[in-house]
Amino acid sequence: MGSTVLSLRIDSELLDRLKRHAAKRGMSVQDYVVRTLVREDFDERFKTAVEETEKFYGDGAEPEPPGPAAAPLGQVRPSAGIA
Repeated sequence: MGSTVLSLRIDSELLDRLKRHAAKRGMSVQDYVVRTLVREDFDERFKTAVEETEKFYGDGAEPEPPGPAAAPLGQVRPSAGIA
């Protein structure tokens, strides 16, 4: 993977905060910002994947009504898991 330069203009107060956050983690400001951006990108992709999965399978908000042989909700039949 290659690297590219990204130049930002930020105010001194924000830069000071970034320096403090990076120093707490023993990182350079550049590494801290890149790590934060990567994490944010991952979070967004994960959220999208969860939403797509819920659309495909349903979100499970409405449980299926129990059938005639089903145990009452919260209980397990003694034969559960036995073939």
